[in-house]
Amino acid sequence: MEDKAHFPPINPVSAGLSGKCPRCGQGKLFDGFLAIKKSCLACGLDFSFADSGDGPAVFVIMIVGFIVVGLVLFVELSFQPPIWLHMVLWLPLTVLLAGMVLRPLKGLMIALQFRHNAEEGKLDKGQDQ
Repeated sequence: MEDKAHFPPINPVSAGLSGKCPRCGQGKLFDGFLAIKKSCLACGLDFSFADSGDGPAVFVIMIVGFIVVGLVLFVELSFQPPIWLHMVLWLPLTVLLAGMVLRPLKGLMIALQFRHNAEEGKLDKGQDQ
């Protein structure tokens, strides 16, 4: 990763959730909906370090699942609607919430990865496995 000394510290939460560069807070992080740009147009930071993996998806499943399951249980226990109404209500809501939450969480994970200099784990070649 590149030198951070020439840039003032940026809050990784606000930069990540807004999809901005984790080093300068100005340039855009995303190229499209979830694709990461090659580098920041404002400060030149190379985004090749950015690998959020499945982390954002796991958090989306936990957050959206908690909200939707809670609402489903409330509606079912209160009103007992037919199953088709559950499908009409909860499938679109689940897709919509997941789409709304995935990009900010991916940005947050990349910003935190930059802030803490997180890299892929590597084994030392001299050690026994």
